[in-house]
Amino acid sequence: VLLVVNIQEIHADQEKIVKISAAGQSMQCSASVDVLFLLDGSYSIGKGSFERSKHFMSKLCDALDIRPERVRVGMIQFSSTPQLEFPLDSYATKEEVKERIKKTVFRGGSTETGLALKYILHKGFPGGRNSTVPEILVILSDGKSQGDTEMPAMQLKERRIMVFAVGIKFPRWKELQALASDPAEQHVLFAGDAADAANDFYSTLTRSAVCSAPAPDCKIESYPCERKTLEIVKDLSGNFACWRGSKQQSAVHGSLCPFYRWKKVFIKHPSRCFRTVCPDPCDSQPCQNGGTCVSEGLDKFYCLCPVGYGADIHCAPKLSLECSVNLLFLMDSSAGITLEGFLRFKAFLKRFLQAVMGQHTPMNVGVAQYDTKVKIPIEVGQHKDVFGLMKSIEALNFSGGETQTGRALWYIAQHGFRSTPALADVQDDLPRVVVLLTDSKSQDPVVEAAKYARDQGLFLIGIGSSFLRAELIEVTGNPKQTIIYSSPQDLLNKIPELQKRICSMDSPEGCQAQSLDLVFAVDASAGVGLENFLQLRDFVRSGSSHFSISRDVTQIGLVVYGSRAHTAFALDTRTSNSSLLQAINQLPFLGGSSSPGSALLHIHGDVMTVHKGARPGVNKAVVMLTNGGGMEGAASPARQLRNNGILVFVVVVGDAQRDVLLRVAGSPNYLVHVSSYEDLQRCEDLIIERICEEAKSPANLCKPNPCLNQGLCVLGPGGYCCECHGWQGPHCES
Repeated sequence: VLLVVNIQEIHADQEKIVKISAAGQSMQCSASVDVLFLLDGSYSIGKGSFERSKHFMSKLCDALDIRPERVRVGMIQFSSTPQLEFPLDSYATKEEVKERIKKTVFRGGSTETGLALKYILHKGFPGGRNSTVPEILVILSDGKSQGDTEMPAMQLKERRIMVFAVGIKFPRWKELQALASDPAEQHVLFAGDAADAANDFYSTLTRSAVCSAPAPDCKIESYPCERKTLEIVKDLSGNFACWRGSKQQSAVHGSLCPFYRWKKVFIKHPSRCFRTVCPDPCDSQPCQNGGTCVSEGLDKFYCLCPVGYGADIHCAPKLSLECSVNLLFLMDSSAGITLEGFLRFKAFLKRFLQAVMGQHTPMNVGVAQYDTKVKIPIEVGQHKDVFGLMKSIEALNFSGGETQTGRALWYIAQHGFRSTPALADVQDDLPRVVVLLTDSKSQDPVVEAAKYARDQGLFLIGIGSSFLRAELIEVTGNPKQTIIYSSPQDLLNKIPELQKRICSMDSPEGCQAQSLDLVFAVDASAGVGLENFLQLRDFVRSGSSHFSISRDVTQIGLVVYGSRAHTAFALDTRTSNSSLLQAINQLPFLGGSSSPGSALLHIHGDVMTVHKGARPGVNKAVVMLTNGGGMEGAASPARQLRNNGILVFVVVVGDAQRDVLLRVAGSPNYLVHVSSYEDLQRCEDLIIERICEEAKSPANLCKPNPCLNQGLCVLGPGGYCCECHGWQGPHCES
């Protein structure tokens, strides 16, 4: 199949081409006029090009105000003989005409264009208004007629019928030009680009005063263009040795003979194309702050605004810091992040400050850089206006050197805020916030330095890639103060999250301060597949970062399951956020069938137990991540867990039976259904919020049963005791 995209080319820049197409899609002729389509349905066109011709006619109808008193449309299909498909007075609306065009059936036959033109000369425009309104004939053909067309075409023009010839497939342009009205370059169209052809059609009608201009500022412009015809030509490939006979008996002579091939080539036909061009609403650059303007027709537009902008249609800043702080950005400028990473952080910093700071908004902001050494080129509070601050940030230079984040934190804790009003005893009640921007592992210890900085009252926020998550949590001391990005664009998307984190220093910590035993049950069966399993693993890793991991606060265990359940790690084995994240990264994919019921039984009997780390008097929850397979057998084990005081939260991805899932979750409040694995992150906050609510409720000291060997737990004032049968000890352990 040969592409027909470049059969007609307008020699204009891309911006003009876009404007021509936009104008073509917005035009609407509302004059009183009769339009008759003469559609080639012969075998030379073929069924594929016939369908494209129908599509072109539908698009051309979009530019016509079709109703009985304005534009009327009819159609004749021709091949060996002409056939009236529908007269001009058949349909009163655009939708009816387009629907009838869609139902037109390809007939096939020879290309008797001349016979079709004689039919119109004899019958006129069927259903038309007898030349009391302008008559327009639109011929759609490849121009490969098998009869005479010159005489009937000339007679049609003498009757003042405006004739457009539309090329289809690989047209013969000279024959189409002979069919079309004069000047031919304005009445010959190409169906390959419907929007461009509609513009051409409308521009000619405007010049002929049949239709009015689409807008006062629009104008018709002339462009050089080129049309191509696909021809079969005889090509000399070369001379080759051959043998020739002679008049002499038994005599043969050797010589060189020419060798020819037949090949298809494009023949170029230079021409002029006339198109209507209208002013684009985006020409005035209405979008501010890096927004991208997208035009909608001739007079409407909208702006695609960067994150942090969009307070109005022109991308005004929509974020603002709803708190007063002394803010210091600590930027990694070491060789580990490279010049590209440093420039990325600079761009992020400028975009963030432009989004949250008004033109004259006072804010105490500073910037420090570090590698082997630490320097503060922009002191906190040095600039009170955005322009001066942006200029100073732009002047920051990449330095290279070792990544000594620990040393930078020591230095900032002692010298980072020395010039602020807080240290000048003018205003000592503003919180001091440090935002660490790094993408390279520290080459010196950070734990002691970060603890010292926090002890000095600094509120630390860390921003970096996922491989730095554990280190950033060690720096900030709180997973909620860690922002992880996956790509340069994702970094810019974190602007609202940073704004929220900066003003969260006084907000309650929720789950951070609550004791909780939490177990994730992750479907690792073949039904989920390895790729989706990795997304489930990432969800667990992200969700776990909301909790402060220790034996005194939150314990997390993890079970993966296929046909059998496997404990990846128990509740009491991971005692820090960093060790937990490392263990989650090593989760195995099992494959096989899915048995969530056996996973819940395994959690009930071998994970949420006192001898495996579950703590009496601490609230407990299980979060099951599944694709919904095999859930019919999970309702009974889930009920056992709930009877033992353990919340069961079900997160299902894809299609599954809701009534079965409700029996497992026990309540709609503990059931979350997402359509795809990509949507998992959207429900993370909801799940964490529900778990945190459960963690704050009073816990039953006897659930799960702390008594071993089938001892009976009995609640008493402020505690419990175990009634043992055949065993002894506080928990019937001996």
